[in-house]
Amino acid sequence: MVLASILISILSIVLILIITVDATTIESIMQVKPEYLLLAALIHVLSYVIWGLRTKFMCSALDHDINLIKTVEIIASGAFAASFTPSSVGGEPVRIHLLHKNNIPLGKSTAVVLGERLMDAALIISAVPFALYVFGDLLSNSRVDTFLIFAVLFSFSILFLLIYAIWKPWQTRRLLHYIVNRIARLTGKKADTISRVLKRVDSELDHFHNSIWLFLTDGKIGLFYGVFFTIAYWVFQFSILPLILIGLNLNPSVVAAYAAQVLVTIISIASMTPGSSGVVEIGATPIFALFVSSSMVGVVVVVWRAITFYMNIIIGGFVSIKILKDTDIINRLLE
Repeated sequence: MVLASILISILSIVLILIITVDATTIESIMQVKPEYLLLAALIHVLSYVIWGLRTKFMCSALDHDINLIKTVEIIASGAFAASFTPSSVGGEPVRIHLLHKNNIPLGKSTAVVLGERLMDAALIISAVPFALYVFGDLLSNSRVDTFLIFAVLFSFSILFLLIYAIWKPWQTRRLLHYIVNRIARLTGKKADTISRVLKRVDSELDHFHNSIWLFLTDGKIGLFYGVFFTIAYWVFQFSILPLILIGLNLNPSVVAAYAAQVLVTIISIASMTPGSSGVVEIGATPIFALFVSSSMVGVVVVVWRAITFYMNIIIGGFVSIKILKDTDIINRLLE
């Protein structure tokens, strides 16, 4: 899956460069300001720390202290898993597991991770009207508008389902049972298999509902920390593109850069490819082209993706290896 994710991304980038690179591209690259690109990379690393602080304080709100270094490692490892799973969903199970391995009960680990996911989704989706307003008619005339509408509707649907699952667990259970049974009839699954699936559905739904309610009762202060660090994280993360544009001498519009990244994030949520590879690169190109010259838009996508995607694979991969080496199973295998 890692190789597939990287291969899809590389092929997409090569295609974008073939289409966009011309003689002026080389001239612009020769005038690059590397200090701004290094600063963009540093900010991406610092975003791990901000996310780690969010996790640490949310755990503390549930009466479980965890070292900041540990939470940063967990975030990096989760980012690695997200880099090769569809819609980047693999990061959540990894973070839940690693928090649980650090002596935090499974229910509270789930509450922290799903709470983070909900806050991220709520912030990004609430920023969509701002992003659409910034680009206005320009975006409506681009070829990405149809997929963007689908992505926004998909994101709203996911957020609505998550909120509905919190407030109406029994109705959600009935709906999921209906969906599972319908799929079972279509696929011809055996009764015992369906029974196991339904039990797992019930267990996970109860787990989700009970864990989220922990924050709405005993851990309210965790919501405050969560919202604060969620906003800080995305401000840092979205600052990467303006710095890249400055480093490439492109005189960026910070507002347009932020708005563009909101739309690309929405597109990535609806992508089913490993780590959203290919879809993000191809989706980002026409959006970035609204405020970046055609000769440089491919280079911008490459540098931006290198920092926000490939760094996750490199750093997260090394951290994941360290975490694996620290586990009892690996230690026994090495003896």
